[in-house]
Amino acid sequence: MARVNKHVADTGDPHDPQGMIVLMDQYFQSRRVRNYSEATLATAGDHLRYFIQWAAARGIMRPAEVTRPIVERYQRFVFNYRKANGNPLSVRTQEARLAAIRVWFKWLARNNHVLYNPADIEMPRREHLLPKHVLTASEAETVLSQPEVGTPFGIRDRAILETFYSTGIRRLELIRLSPYDIDAERGTLMVRQGKHHKDRIVPIGERALRWIDRYLLEVRPGLLIGESQVLFLNNLGKPFAPVRLTEMVGQYVEAADIGKHGSCHLFRHTMATLMLENGADIRYIQQILGHESLETTQIYTRVSIRKLKEVHTQTHPAKLGRDQEPGNEETQ
Repeated sequence: MARVNKHVADTGDPHDPQGMIVLMDQYFQSRRVRNYSEATLATAGDHLRYFIQWAAARGIMRPAEVTRPIVERYQRFVFNYRKANGNPLSVRTQEARLAAIRVWFKWLARNNHVLYNPADIEMPRREHLLPKHVLTASEAETVLSQPEVGTPFGIRDRAILETFYSTGIRRLELIRLSPYDIDAERGTLMVRQGKHHKDRIVPIGERALRWIDRYLLEVRPGLLIGESQVLFLNNLGKPFAPVRLTEMVGQYVEAADIGKHGSCHLFRHTMATLMLENGADIRYIQQILGHESLETTQIYTRVSIRKLKEVHTQTHPAKLGRDQEPGNEETQ
């Protein structure tokens, strides 16, 4: 099976005004004018280049040459695609690749580059998967205790872990934090330009604030180079790269030896689940996490099982009595 590699150069005539490359560039320029983030555009660009390279390999060089059967053929290709390890693409990834094409062709049709949207096809049914791992409160404390807080980097790392656990913010949201985004008096944290360019204010606990304050007083001045406005600095005094932050947090989760795996997002899942178990209204959790739809937040009601377990234990008729211990059955 032919493989499409995003590192391969775009295929097609870059000077053809009705070619894939030129029209894709025009599409992204229109997105920039409408204030789409570069991260969003980069992801969409990757997905479109997969399709453009696939189409070029079959002699299709212009969007006007694409028909609905061709898009359906590409959908089958994406479904049958296997990664280097032999695994298929997840349904979420398949949907993302097809959605990028559908939105692009919608723009092409609206701007009269094609007669209709051939990518207006039925999308794969999205999986509603539960988080693979969620920490218990005691497991979370075990992970938080891993950094060597007798060292400057250990203090910084503990402050980062505490911030993730207390607020449930996303990885990029933490990377972009400024010291001025922390309001210790009100016990809040400002997330600026979060997902979909939305600002929000979230609560942050007193313990996390104390670790941040210690980091600001004892560690950050020694890391600071110039006038950086970033709160958490790496060992070179620069903002964390997303991959490096993931590696660092993941290493502490592994070091805790609790039989669970994950990184930054693990604390987001954990915070939401534990707060729900302790009685928080799901609408408050939605606001803290910055979810646009309550449906996205409701996945945490499926992993918040402690209350359900208590009800099951108290009400199920097959409760285990003292005289019903395995091995104590009377011989008939």
